[in-house]
Amino acid sequence: MKPDEIKKLDAYFKRAFQNPRLQVKARPRKEDSAEVYLGDEFLGIVFKDEEDGDYNFSMAILDIDLN
Repeated sequence: MKPDEIKKLDAYFKRAFQNPRLQVKARPRKEDSAEVYLGDEFLGIVFKDEEDGDYNFSMAILDIDLN
């Protein structure tokens, strides 16, 4: 993703979840997506749908995290 897209997504996540600790970061070897963190904890991946320009957020929830 382009830096301006990442900046917009970063602002969106902070505003939508009312949490300034959320961060959207570029992925080291992937240009089609970005990583979402809460502080140092990895939360998930944001992908851009090139056909319609929408973004999709994917977050895995581990069973051990629910206990």
